Amino acid sequence: ARQMRHAPTPAEDALWQQLRNRQVGGAKFRRQYAIEHFIVDLVCIEHRLIVEVDGSIHDEQTEYDADRQAVLESKGFRVLRFSNEDVFRAMPATVAAISEALR
Repeated sequence: ARQMRHAPTPAEDALWQQLRNRQVGGAKFRRQYAIEHFIVDLVCIEHRLIVEVDGSIHDEQTEYDADRQAVLESKGFRVLRFSNEDVFRAMPATVAAISEALR
């Protein structure tokens, strides 16, 4: 297996278990995928959809995240962001939002 850039957070891992093997909308997701010089948590290349799971660190780096999102969007990707809490407390709603974005 390819080396992860960082250990996935439990939330990222939990969401990956829901998205892997084309379980949502038949879409193939990859994890910790490089786009330009950024590593995104989860991405469906075919639908140009990036899913980011944000821990509390992102509260301190909003400017970096905004720049990063602008670059990714300039490449034609849509970026969906979920907090760790969204994933753990509202997994069905999180998966439903991703499924909706794939349509």
